[in-house]
Amino acid sequence: MSQRVEALRPQLEALATSIHNQPELAFEEHRTVARLLEPLQRAGFEVVRPLGGLDTAFRATRTFGKGGPRMALLAEYDALPELGHACGHNLICSAAVGAAITAAGYLERQEVDFTLEVVGCPAEEGGGGKIILINAGAFDGVDAALMFHPSHRTMPVRSSLAATRLTLKFYGKASHAATNPHLGINALDACIQTFNAINALRQHFPDEHRVHGIISHGGTAPNVVPDFAEARFLVRHRRLEQVIELKERVVRAAEGAAMSVGARVEVDEGMMLADRVNNFPLAQRFAGYLVEQNIELQEPPTVGGVGSSDFGNLSHVLPAIHPYVKIAPEGTSNHTPAFAKAAGSPEGLAAMISAAKALAATTVDLALEPELLERAKADFATAVTQPLGS
Repeated sequence: MSQRVEALRPQLEALATSIHNQPELAFEEHRTVARLLEPLQRAGFEVVRPLGGLDTAFRATRTFGKGGPRMALLAEYDALPELGHACGHNLICSAAVGAAITAAGYLERQEVDFTLEVVGCPAEEGGGGKIILINAGAFDGVDAALMFHPSHRTMPVRSSLAATRLTLKFYGKASHAATNPHLGINALDACIQTFNAINALRQHFPDEHRVHGIISHGGTAPNVVPDFAEARFLVRHRRLEQVIELKERVVRAAEGAAMSVGARVEVDEGMMLADRVNNFPLAQRFAGYLVEQNIELQEPPTVGGVGSSDFGNLSHVLPAIHPYVKIAPEGTSNHTPAFAKAAGSPEGLAAMISAAKALAATTVDLALEPELLERAKADFATAVTQPLGS
């Protein structure tokens, strides 16, 4: 696989660099998708787009023999506002393309029944693209999914936090803040009291519970009692059921705060991001191909360093892996200018090539070794004991 990916290196590096230089935000990745599909179509992949009702989602498919098991390589490609590709999605999608073309070129010379797909997953950064695709049935019948993610460490497995977003909208009554403040109901006071109530609860949060938020609207002028205020929160924990419980406490705090000043609150709930289910047989196979490239594996941080992703939801649906490959010095955080620079650096491009090699080799193993897929499915069945959200 290594030689085949090396032959594609100039093309893949140019692809990743062009996407890095022209970042596109969630659900707007039209130029990026066109760039990804061009080499896939040249390699004989049949493309379905849009997918799952999303204009910038796609499925590119190569079928071998009678089809057999279906395996998906996942491409993420949206950027962050103002920061660009500060999560390295330009490398994720380029590696998926390189791995798919490489694996397909090998499998077309084998006698095998197998279906290889690249699934383009837009809007990972807050849009929940994979969740939308799951709900639309885009992953129905897929047997396993693989991707990699850039990081400051190389980690075959790593946990993630379940999370949900809450938008709290407070409604009061406007009045002149100097001449007749007694006639008003201050929506901003209700919003601030919500933060105070949550802070009072923090002493009693169990370990690993996270609530963080901002005031996204606080009024229009200092001499007007605000009749509307808005706050946005993220609620996180390692387990989804704990997120649901914690979310309810945050909502009760907001309701009490609104009542205390005579305002009312409306709650808009965002998507639930599930915790990640790691598939160890697939992760170990991927890791072995990194070791063959003399890449040092590292353990995940014991404390902190964990975020949330819509990949967690997919990992509750089918066997899937989301390993990390180092592109930046230890301690360089995602979603920073330093990480955006690393995602376009020679080190970042080299890591993308290494990941593509490991993804391609693992994909071929899934096609040629039925027992590997069976072990992955058995591990998944053990790890996921009940349906997501039940």
